[in-house]
Amino acid sequence: MRFLVLSDIHGDIAALEKLDEEFAAADAVLFAGDFARFNEPDTGLPVLNTLVKKHETLFSVLGNCDNPEFIKELEKLDISVQGDMVFRDGLVFAGSGGALTFTGNTPNERTDEELVSDLHIVLEQSAENTEQDGTWPNMILLTHQPPKDTVCDLITNGIHVGSQLIRQFIEKTQPLAVITGHIHESAGIDHIGNTIIINPGSLAEGKYAILEVVENQESWEVKKADLYTISEQI
Repeated sequence: MRFLVLSDIHGDIAALEKLDEEFAAADAVLFAGDFARFNEPDTGLPVLNTLVKKHETLFSVLGNCDNPEFIKELEKLDISVQGDMVFRDGLVFAGSGGALTFTGNTPNERTDEELVSDLHIVLEQSAENTEQDGTWPNMILLTHQPPKDTVCDLITNGIHVGSQLIRQFIEKTQPLAVITGHIHESAGIDHIGNTIIINPGSLAEGKYAILEVVENQESWEVKKADLYTISEQI
C-alpha cells in the first residue's frame, strides 16, 4: 500500500492543490494534524473539506493549532483515529492528537499523560487478546507530537522536545510505522527498534513524505519511506 504522508498544513490549501498526482497515486492519506494556522482556528475547516475531496481514504488526528472540539468534524467524516483504532485491509490505524504544553498560545496543548491516554485503547485491546504478545507489527500510528529522542523531535537549539510517554508506548507495542509532525524543522526519518518514525515536515513549507508498506508472508514491512519537497517535483 502506498500512503501520502502529510502534516502541519496550517491553512495552506494552495499547497494541497500542488499534490494532485500524489493524491491520485496513493491508496490512502495519513495526516498528523494542524489543519489550522497559528491563532486562526477557523482556517482548519477549509483544509479538511479540501482534503476529503482529494482522496476518499484519509486517517487523521488533530494538531496543537486545532481546537479540541474540531475532532467532531473529523468524526462526522469518519476519518479520525484519535483515541480510536481503525482496522482496514489488514492494517490497524490509531492515533494521539495535540501537542505537549509549551507556549500556552495554541488551543490543543496537553500533558504527556493526556497525549498517551489517546492510545490506551490499543493497550486495552492487547489485554483482551490473549493470543497476542502486546506488539502491533501491522499498526500505523499517527501522533502530532513526536516521540522523544529521534531526529523528528529536534528543535533548532538541538534539544529533543518529544513525548517520553509516546516513546515508551512505541517501545512496548512496536508498531510498523509512526507518522508525526509538529516540529517543522525536524522533517526526517528515524527508528525506535523496528518501528520507522516519519516526520514529513510542514506541508505549509512544501514538505511531505511517501510511505509504502507490503504484506510479506502474513507480516508487514516498510518497502519505501522518502521525504519530498513540492518545489523539487515541479
